[in-house]
Amino acid sequence: MNCDVIVVGGGIVGLAVARALATGDDPLRVTVLEREAAVGAHQTSHNSGVIHAGVYYAPGSLKARLCVEGARRMYEFCEQHDVPYQRCGKLIVAKDASEVPALDELERRATINGVPGLRRLERDQIAEVEPHCVGQAALHSPNTGIVDFAAVARAMAGDLRAAGGSVVTGAGVQSVWTTQDGIAVRHAGGQARGRFLVSCAGLWSDRMAVLTGADPDPRIVPFRGAYLRLSPQKRDLVRGLIYPVPDPALPFLGVHLTRHVSGEVSLGPTALLAPRADSLLWPGTWRMLARWWRTGVAEMRNVVDKRAFARAAAAYVPAIEASDFSPYFSGFRAQALGRDGALVDDFVIHETTRALHVRNAPSPAATSSLAIADMIAGRAREALAA
Repeated sequence: MNCDVIVVGGGIVGLAVARALATGDDPLRVTVLEREAAVGAHQTSHNSGVIHAGVYYAPGSLKARLCVEGARRMYEFCEQHDVPYQRCGKLIVAKDASEVPALDELERRATINGVPGLRRLERDQIAEVEPHCVGQAALHSPNTGIVDFAAVARAMAGDLRAAGGSVVTGAGVQSVWTTQDGIAVRHAGGQARGRFLVSCAGLWSDRMAVLTGADPDPRIVPFRGAYLRLSPQKRDLVRGLIYPVPDPALPFLGVHLTRHVSGEVSLGPTALLAPRADSLLWPGTWRMLARWWRTGVAEMRNVVDKRAFARAAAAYVPAIEASDFSPYFSGFRAQALGRDGALVDDFVIHETTRALHVRNAPSPAATSSLAIADMIAGRAREALAA
């Protein structure tokens, strides 16, 4: 045996799980296998960098429970490891009266979820938080913050190594099989053997699960998210985070203005389907496209027309114009999609022989990573003790 537990995936969730397993009162020997040359190379480092407070998520869901706890833990972790962050707060803005009922629903969810400090603002109160923002009404979440999640991931990897764990990069998984007393992985750099495996493979999480005998449902269908950068001359128009009221039928939060710890302000992301070959063979992909083609057309317009993209920002901050933006960065969101064409909203965790698989971990997975890790580590320890 190389180790007790093999963790596949060196993003923030995989590293948090590995750290939780390697530390504490009953530390285990842990090896992380990461396909890229460095940890946190994908979703961890290509996102808005928002520490979510737990406003959006259906009460009782894993997202609702783990986000509120995860945000508290994330702030503590950043303090302990000197990772820069700002608790800058967020406004969720209803543009007009038609969006107020959905804002009411978000307020109801946030209250049940125990989101700290949430406050309802009417039209004339919005400027108290964001002087250049306009709207019919808003929710102010002062506990929402910003951080560089890639820096958090590097700190987690440091904790793991200090506890005796290892991170192997350039180790894309090729095959997995069970042995008489554990599980084995062949990867690009060799082999690893352990008593148990935890997969936190993001864009490849469905493939990892299928390799160990799991059902192919749900399938990961990547969405490409692109961001624009606000010019330095206009950054003062945005103090913190300005979000729209999201479509409750979709697991996306909409195009938003975000201040980053670097001082930059971004607009994004788009949510354009970027299917792989196997995604196009998945019946759920075509069922989703048939249902949401109008949304897809709108997202495509945002991608090809910067002015259309910028209008989303001007709806909340009228002083912003299309000429104030330039291209920033883009990344891919690993979104689980059911065979029936439904986009899976909650976190999904499946179990196979000697393995646990995180099958769906989109936002707020980075915020929730430390809480997710405790849950996964607990289930892994129980499986090892059985």
